[in-house]
Amino acid sequence: MTALAQLTTIVLDCADPVPLAEFYRAVTGWKVISSDADSVYLGDEGVQIAFVRVEGYEPPGWPGTDKQAHLDFQVADLDLAVKQLLALGATKPEFQPGEGSWTVLADPQGHLLCLAV
Repeated sequence: MTALAQLTTIVLDCADPVPLAEFYRAVTGWKVISSDADSVYLGDEGVQIAFVRVEGYEPPGWPGTDKQAHLDFQVADLDLAVKQLLALGATKPEFQPGEGSWTVLADPQGHLLCLAV
């Protein structure tokens, strides 16, 4: 089947794009592609991730029905990665599905992400 479109960027609404981009830059090692007062784009070949200021941004609840998407990251050492991301400002919600197969975290502005080996 021929693709109708190519995914270029995943955009996350947020309250403040600069510190959130710095968090994800530390997570991914990606470079800042472009930025201004209301947005920051990170990338490293292929799909980019962008953080765009939205006035009145409210993070999703967890667990809850208002969560619409989250990011999954593969890591070499789950415990170490959790420790490092917590030090960068992530939080670890009490509710943890998956019976230890992965860990759910929230970034400093409340977007959910999962870490798995």
